[in-house]
Amino acid sequence: MSLCLNPNCSSANPDGNKFCEKCRSKLFLQERYQAIKLIGQGGFGRTFKAIDYSKPSRPYCVIKLFFPSVQGTDTIEKASELFEKEAIQLEKLGKHPQIPELFAYLNHDDDRQYLVQEYIEGQNLEQELRSQGVFNEAKIKALLTDILPVLDFIHSQGVVHRDIKPENIIRRNSDKKAVLVDFGASRVVTPLNRSVTGTVIGSAEYVAPEQANGKANNPSDLYSLGVTCIYLLTQISPFDLFDTSDHEWIWRQFLVNNNVRDDLGRILDKMIEFGTRKRYQSAREILQDLTGQSPATSIQTPATPRYSPTPATPVIQTPPPPKVAANIVLKSARGVNYSKLQQLLGAGNWKEADEETGKVMLQVARRERERFLGIDDIHDFPCEDLRTINQLWLHYSNGKFGFSVQKEIYESLGGTRKYGQQVSENFGDRVGWRKGGKWLEYTELTFNIVAPKAHFPFYSLSLVVRLYFGFSPTLAQRLVTCRI
Repeated sequence: MSLCLNPNCSSANPDGNKFCEKCRSKLFLQERYQAIKLIGQGGFGRTFKAIDYSKPSRPYCVIKLFFPSVQGTDTIEKASELFEKEAIQLEKLGKHPQIPELFAYLNHDDDRQYLVQEYIEGQNLEQELRSQGVFNEAKIKALLTDILPVLDFIHSQGVVHRDIKPENIIRRNSDKKAVLVDFGASRVVTPLNRSVTGTVIGSAEYVAPEQANGKANNPSDLYSLGVTCIYLLTQISPFDLFDTSDHEWIWRQFLVNNNVRDDLGRILDKMIEFGTRKRYQSAREILQDLTGQSPATSIQTPATPRYSPTPATPVIQTPPPPKVAANIVLKSARGVNYSKLQQLLGAGNWKEADEETGKVMLQVARRERERFLGIDDIHDFPCEDLRTINQLWLHYSNGKFGFSVQKEIYESLGGTRKYGQQVSENFGDRVGWRKGGKWLEYTELTFNIVAPKAHFPFYSLSLVVRLYFGFSPTLAQRLVTCRI
């Protein structure tokens, strides 16, 4: 079976066809790559398992098609930039045997972007967790010993991955090695830009605090790997492994007949420290504590690397850590005071904080008398205030709540600037605003940290002119404009 790569068609065709029977598009990319199975899709494209017919063995490969279903020039341009960046990073880093190799990157004659890379046969760690159960101490140590040299390699090349999570580490069937995938979110860090605030990218459950503020660095990847490990040990969402009232990790409370000795526990605790300077600064430091070897000998060069050995590049030093939430400058373009919102969030009073968010948004828009926000009010809402509100929610929920988290889910479901009932209902189901096919009343929401991801803010959205239910397409577009 051959799948049509035309995103407006995607029909299946019998083997041997060179053109799609439905739309007459070419079925082979560059006359050599044939898509045979859809293995992933989102708001910005699709991923296919494919066959490379140019080689006698006809090996499998992966075709990534960039074709955004979301609207908005800024959003599409940013996504296109990240897609091209992934190709650049794979070309640079794919020489390592535990990183997929880039085969091709091209703009085809249909004006769509394609990336062709090595296919890794195996399960990712999320799939392995579901099929085999929680990891024990030995498996976690083996994973760290296996993947840390890969992180050391990419960091030595000045690259921060920015999206370390179970889904992006695949256990290769052939040799059981851990392979690091998906470099679309990675960022090149240089001495010139390491202190510059960048785009906040990554999966909220695993993102380090400084990365949530747009300042990812090498220790940010080590934090995400540490959070990945405690998730694999417990199979509990990282959001629930952190006690917001005491501001501390409580992952040991969720270990069920799965003992972790103090030496490994201390290593994991140091990997997930909130303060960047309290955390490990390099993968080599972690390996030193794991193995007891010196930093110079703890990283072993693979026996049969795909790359030629080159002199080691010094790992980029960590920039000073960003200000903690207690010292965040609560900026407002219209002089609104956010200290009460900060206090409520810091105390974990989610309902009161949600209602306060609505109040301050009305103040910013100068619509306190009307008690609602019109579409023009959202279009003109100051970016400075949106960022302040979003940063406060992100920080005090450890990345679980906030407008940017809601926007990410909304776009992943195909949401655009136009209202779509199906997308809206799917969004409501995903974030816990609907149950049994019905929208919940405000009093029926879950006002604690165990609420579904992106459950809040809610009250402020109910103030927007409601020609729809769910997340506001107008607000989504304003978040894009404000680069939030």
